[in-house]
Amino acid sequence: MKLKHNKKRNTAFLFEALVKEITKSIISNNLLLKEELVNVVKIHFGKGKVLRQELDLIKNISESKEMDLYTADKLIQETKKDYLKLDKQEIFNEQTAIINRLNKIVGPEIFSNFIPNYRHLATIQQIFSDDIPAKQRVLLERNIIGTMVKKNHNIPKTKEDMPHIDKLVYKKIVENFNTKYKDELLPEQKMLLNNFIVYHGSEEVKFNVFLNEELSRLHNIIEESKEKEIFLSDKELATKLDILDNVFESFKEQRVDENMVYKIMQIQKLVKEIAE
Repeated sequence: MKLKHNKKRNTAFLFEALVKEITKSIISNNLLLKEELVNVVKIHFGKGKVLRQELDLIKNISESKEMDLYTADKLIQETKKDYLKLDKQEIFNEQTAIINRLNKIVGPEIFSNFIPNYRHLATIQQIFSDDIPAKQRVLLERNIIGTMVKKNHNIPKTKEDMPHIDKLVYKKIVENFNTKYKDELLPEQKMLLNNFIVYHGSEEVKFNVFLNEELSRLHNIIEESKEKEIFLSDKELATKLDILDNVFESFKEQRVDENMVYKIMQIQKLVKEIAE
């Protein structure tokens, strides 16, 4: 049985689509649009707002990994209890307000943004719904539990996955990056790495604002460099700068992970050399 799901009424999707659109606006240097979208986040996802509460409950489940079976099931059941305390009409009204705002500010195309984990978010949303038959909810919960107990050997994505990062652990991670690059990290590379470790997945808005501003900085330097004599006179070098434009464009559709951080750090190093 395939269940129909309205993604516009999925709070986690609305949040992810907003973050994605903020990224696009910063990369395209549309600062006015960026401010309008960030304002929507503050108004509807600020501390104490019902959508922020709902989003936090969804993240309780979506960001939990490598649990034992009992803990995963217990977390789902307790999260469902907390969800029942939320005002469903207020959630609906806030979602409607966001949908209307985004249609005016961006247009309906914002709801076509590619969200890599959308299916997972949709499944989580459905287990909170009273409209889903009990048997189907149980099957959905079993699927979700499978993602929570599945072993993941990639770099941790959230603070929950990485409960304690002390100086020794951070030093080790930095050494791994240094080994890959064969050189000491630049200050801007260390800052990117630090923000990725500390904030990515746990404070998404804060991390994404930092990331978007850094990408915008790098993009602007590259655009300015195209006017330098060395690039104007050397078509091969100029072509390489144009290729970077495609790389920045590809970031819009990528989920931030270790590989993407590596790419950005390489660009940071290149930009440093160009600017000198």
